[in-house]
Amino acid sequence: MELIWFILAAYGLTYILVFGSIFEPIRPTKGKLGDLFHCPLCTGFWVGVFLWSINGATELFNFDYTFVNAFICGCISAGTSYFISMLVDDYGIRVVHKGGEQS
Repeated sequence: MELIWFILAAYGLTYILVFGSIFEPIRPTKGKLGDLFHCPLCTGFWVGVFLWSINGATELFNFDYTFVNAFICGCISAGTSYFISMLVDDYGIRVVHKGGEQS
């Protein structure tokens, strides 16, 4: 259950940082930081590392403080944040219609 809480927290924070309108005025748009804050995969990794670093302050999830766990938490957060953001958008489940003739 801890892993589910971690994934949900990571996705929520990643979504807010990448797509949240509240951060629009201060979100970088150019350079490496601009690339970072427009990519759910990239931001998701650092969100996972951040959540790992503060996990002692919450009872939702608890991971040992090792560099391997930091890397794994970053990878889990990046993968799941990207995966969920490709499935869901502001209007619910994302449906992509391929071009082609309909009969």
